Amino acid sequence: MLKIACADNDLFDNANFTFSGLKGQTKVGREGLHYFSKKATIVLTSPNKEFVDSIVNGLFRESHILLGNLMLQADSVEVEEVPQFSESMKYLCISPIVPFHDIQGLNNKMFVNPVSDDFSDMLYDSTMFRMESSGLYTQEQIASFFRFQVIPDQDYLARINRMDKKFARIYSVIKNGEIKEARGYTLPFEILAAPEVQEFIYHNGFGELTAHGFGMLDIPYFNPDKKPYIVGEENSSSE
Repeated sequence: MLKIACADNDLFDNANFTFSGLKGQTKVGREGLHYFSKKATIVLTSPNKEFVDSIVNGLFRESHILLGNLMLQADSVEVEEVPQFSESMKYLCISPIVPFHDIQGLNNKMFVNPVSDDFSDMLYDSTMFRMESSGLYTQEQIASFFRFQVIPDQDYLARINRMDKKFARIYSVIKNGEIKEARGYTLPFEILAAPEVQEFIYHNGFGELTAHGFGMLDIPYFNPDKKPYIVGEENSSSE
């Protein structure tokens, strides 16, 4: 849907971005996911303002958007205020985080304990690789970002375990026309890293498969007054 809305394959394929699932009142039925609310919301983030404008324009250009059996119509759009980034930031997952994907022959469905060093190390490697690939940082800057740690919320994990619920699930991903599977994690956590790293994660998504809708983050208790998003105006690219 987003690629069709963008209407520029080169821009879409080269953009760094991620997005949330379609949020609304839902219920799982025999034929799939059923929406009971009149309004649904999707959240998109990218550091590329041209890309965001193209998506927004495309969605409002269509009178109706068919997504599966769901008929949608663009109604309104808002821009999120960008937070002040520091060396310690707490995050919530709007979409699951995939810490690694087909890296060094590892099984991307394997469970990795989020309190382990392996979990943090995988996300560090993923983030540094993506930051380097973006071309926005020098080798000296990348080397300076060595301080990095992911600290999951232990109280949340203990509560989830007591309730016998899951924070890690296997998700299907369509990549290059093939259906693959990857394990995604949904939990609150803190990241200790340089402000530049925090900003990259916030605008580009965290972990792997971000262009497939994984790794979308939000900041808890950060609720500034929202303002309308005007296409072409110089404001944040996060919606």
